[in-house]
Amino acid sequence: MSTRPYAVITGASSGIGLEYAKIFARLGYNLCLIARREDRLRELADKMEGYYGIDCKVISADLSTSKGVEEVCKKVRHLKVEFFLNNAGFGDCGAFSETSNSKEQSMINTNVKAVQALMKFMIKYYKHHKIDGYILNTASSAGLLAAGPYMATYYATKAYVTSLTVAVAEELRQEGSGIYVGCLCPGPVNTEFNDVANVEFALKGISARDCARAAVRGMFLRKTIIVPEKYLRFVLAGAKVLPRTFASRLTAHQQKKKLGK
Repeated sequence: MSTRPYAVITGASSGIGLEYAKIFARLGYNLCLIARREDRLRELADKMEGYYGIDCKVISADLSTSKGVEEVCKKVRHLKVEFFLNNAGFGDCGAFSETSNSKEQSMINTNVKAVQALMKFMIKYYKHHKIDGYILNTASSAGLLAAGPYMATYYATKAYVTSLTVAVAEELRQEGSGIYVGCLCPGPVNTEFNDVANVEFALKGISARDCARAAVRGMFLRKTIIVPEKYLRFVLAGAKVLPRTFASRLTAHQQKKKLGK
């Protein structure tokens, strides 16, 4: 293992993942960048190595497949990892009866199965090497709401990630473990997510840079749930006291704006 620890980042080729790479490179960590688009990863790796004099490894993998997840685990286990940013994911927008089932199955594989498998792998890795490491899962404010009509599968995947994170964090706390597990739950973020999801958010999004900075601050403060936007914290607090069906109707109204309805 290298003497300088690594920050491992999935979904590192753009958006929040790209900003994570910049942050941890500036902090002096080696990087392991994971995404499907190898050309983008190579370009980013060359820049980070040139600017900061760090080692930057690249893993081109499709995390919607079990083969891609296994490839990541196989290569990461040989590194000295301190931070694991479980960031890869995507969404889709539209009526459930009309959206693509194949795209949604891929979404479930990436947003749920890969996140779960990689988190479990890293917890076992940290315990085996006796490292009080960090795992930060990227969910969404969607995961804190009752449901998301017109983005039904996406909201459901993020609810899974949020629930899983909170449960595992509590298990580790009761064990007296120093391993950190947390969950980033932002509102709209100005990234390529919008294009992939075929959506234009009705609410103004924050920049990926601001989101990543807030996430890292929250992680160092060991917050289990990190919501970067102050206004959204009040909205989410209010949503908790509403009946589930009524909250879903409000969400549906907001989601229709994304579809131009």
